[in-house]
Amino acid sequence: MTDLKDEEIASLVQGGDQDSYGALIERYEKKLTRYGRRFLYDHDDIEDVVQEVFLKAYTHINSFDTKRSFSSWIYRIAHNEYINVLKKKKSTSFFSLFEFDTFFPHLVAGKSPYDEAIEKEEKVRVENAVAKLDVKYKEPLLLFLYEDKSYEEISDILEIPKATVGVRIMRAKKQLAELLK
Repeated sequence: MTDLKDEEIASLVQGGDQDSYGALIERYEKKLTRYGRRFLYDHDDIEDVVQEVFLKAYTHINSFDTKRSFSSWIYRIAHNEYINVLKKKKSTSFFSLFEFDTFFPHLVAGKSPYDEAIEKEEKVRVENAVAKLDVKYKEPLLLFLYEDKSYEEISDILEIPKATVGVRIMRAKKQLAELLK
């Protein structure tokens, strides 16, 4: 199975090979869990949502077009599920963990306790700035920076035009830079 593409495995599952679905779960479980950490604080909630995503994906596998990207398809399902949980919880915080070194990579190596304290303050500052971003800008930024998704994949996941993805990421970065000044 390791030499097959996701779309090929999905095709096998569509053809009745239910056991092949386990390979897709193995490939995406950690990724979808990591993605969920950007939305939810509670790890139990994240695990529940990931299980729900795999259940929905399996239930609707026949609607998946194997000529398209499986990754985008399952991330779209995950994205919708995480947003639904947020709406139910009426949560105001979008990020539970923010990877500080993405924005300040020069501060990561060789830290003293003083450096760690400064980093912690900066991390809080960045998290607060990100929390102020409009959701429509946070979502594509999160997918681009943390999930390494291309503009086309983000377009499929969020169901918006590819050009809109680029504009929203650019605006998110600009707003974030302004907020951090």
